[in-house]
Amino acid sequence: MPSYSHELTFATTLAHHAASLVLRQYGHVERLSKTHAAAHHEAVTQADRDVQALIVSAIQKSFPNDGIVGEEDDTGAGITVRVPDAAGRVWVIDPIDGTNNFIGGFGNFAVCIGLLDKGMPVMGVVHDVTRGVTYRAAQGQGMHIDSPLPSTTPTRQTRCLGTPLQDSSILMLTSNLLRPDGSLPPFASRWLTQTNWKIRVIGSAALEAAYVAAGVAHGAITLNGKLWDVAAPAALVLEAGGQVLSLQPGTSNEPVFPFNLQNYTGAKVPFLASAPNASQALLAEIRN
Repeated sequence: MPSYSHELTFATTLAHHAASLVLRQYGHVERLSKTHAAAHHEAVTQADRDVQALIVSAIQKSFPNDGIVGEEDDTGAGITVRVPDAAGRVWVIDPIDGTNNFIGGFGNFAVCIGLLDKGMPVMGVVHDVTRGVTYRAAQGQGMHIDSPLPSTTPTRQTRCLGTPLQDSSILMLTSNLLRPDGSLPPFASRWLTQTNWKIRVIGSAALEAAYVAAGVAHGAITLNGKLWDVAAPAALVLEAGGQVLSLQPGTSNEPVFPFNLQNYTGAKVPFLASAPNASQALLAEIRN
């Protein structure tokens, strides 16, 4: 089995360079809008485009035969999809996950770089830009957190929580929970008004899933994310012993991965990132 050690080191270093570029524009950015019809007026900034250009250029130089999927493209009109082999190696990039937070000055946003091989997330880096914390994992090497804070263990390995859901459990919900008809799913209404679980909404799907891999939250739900929201954090969750399950309506909640990249053009990838002993209870709540 490939180690992906080189790719992990490469992606970690690249995410740090990208974060420096993001921070230089933090606090004085203009909210732009994607012009592609499928983008639904999603927010974007010049920083998103600059960061993606930096990451894509580095990947193309170091891994010229690999494919790339990214949230932005060169013109700002849509996304990047360059997949010469859907069953091969494909890098998946979210230059700033949490763009609205970035624009508004709310410091929860991340640079995300993932690698799929045969549709499986074999390497992922989620770098929390304002805190300088890096969540990283590669297949067979464990999930690690690098922290810049003074510590006797600046790098530590983590696992998903092994306990079942309880009153003290933290659950992460992305801010956009609305269904296509504009309604709120019943489970979300119930959790926000009646549950004893501790519900948190921070506006970054990747960071929310990273907290599951870090052993902080029992679950993280994203209903309106895309492939670039889940690819990198999925590598973290899976390597930490968790599950990444599909919340696609009408399905049996099978694992999101391996992901079929054939003809992918930015379709939504709703998912549950969960600790192993919490997934069935959470799925039952969502189904009911």
